[in-house]
Amino acid sequence: MAVRSAAPAKTARTGKAVAIPQLAWHEVRPAPIVLVSGTETFLAERAIRQLRDFLKLEDPSLEISDVLADSYAPGELLTMASPSLFGEPRLIRVANVEKCSDTFLAEALDYLENPADDTYVVLRHAGGVRGKKLLDTIRSGLGGGIEIVCAELKKDTDRHDFAAAEFRTAGKRVSGSALRALVAAFSGDLAELSAACQQLIADSTAEITETTVDRYYGGRVEANAFKVADAAIAGKYGDALVILRHALTSGADPVPVVAAFAMKIRTMAKVYGARGGSGQLAGQLGLAPWQVERAQRDLRGWTDEGLGRCIVALAEADAAVKGAERDPVFALERLIGVIARRGED
Repeated sequence: MAVRSAAPAKTARTGKAVAIPQLAWHEVRPAPIVLVSGTETFLAERAIRQLRDFLKLEDPSLEISDVLADSYAPGELLTMASPSLFGEPRLIRVANVEKCSDTFLAEALDYLENPADDTYVVLRHAGGVRGKKLLDTIRSGLGGGIEIVCAELKKDTDRHDFAAAEFRTAGKRVSGSALRALVAAFSGDLAELSAACQQLIADSTAEITETTVDRYYGGRVEANAFKVADAAIAGKYGDALVILRHALTSGADPVPVVAAFAMKIRTMAKVYGARGGSGQLAGQLGLAPWQVERAQRDLRGWTDEGLGRCIVALAEADAAVKGAERDPVFALERLIGVIARRGED
């Protein structure tokens, strides 16, 4: 999200004041210097693409040049930023700034002193300490830049919000259960999640529901893994085994199946015994309200002793599927039995 505090923001690592706007990827806008920072490559590429499209729409004569900061030729930046014969605006995209050469670093710092007119320099820095002096100088305000922060979306809540925004931007209605199913099916790759959203947007005329998602992506390994976990937690031992065997024959690996169980049980353990509404607890526990509500439903009939036994069984199953035992499938079936009984003997 954008930083809009009254006092100057500070970088988390250095504590130094940031004098330029720090914006989310979807808030990208033209500036003489556009620093695109963070480890989420998909969001960074989308932000840079959106800036290019905007500038191209503003002036179709836009000149676009690309520079690699780690294989930089002396004078390259200045040459590309020099006014052309017909005065077209210029977009210079610089990649690999986190691996930049000393020559690029020196010339980029010089460029900040006097940026060229009608020129937009985009600097992509994917993380690390290399080029830190350049980043700090940009953040101090020299060059009149902005920063587009593209941090990795690690939490399900962040990916849920991202998917919801995809449908909202397209003007498509989508149910909460459909969003949850999509996030579960594409939890490991933001680009794939976005592509799945765009496919559903393009193909669906009515509201997108969980049934729609299941029809398109029900075969995803991650989705099947969560179906196994849901059935076992609901006490449906037979159903969980059937879904597990289907998942395994469809190519699922036991490790992500155990990971799905772990995610569900960890959330249940967080919520167990907590008092308050879903919105209040969500803020306290670092979860989305729907995650709290789902965990509260899943916890009906469970005891703290049973939950504790399931956590132990999870740890044993995790070790088993990663090589501690010879038969990972048997270890999974054993885990399903423990969880379907809610940890009771």
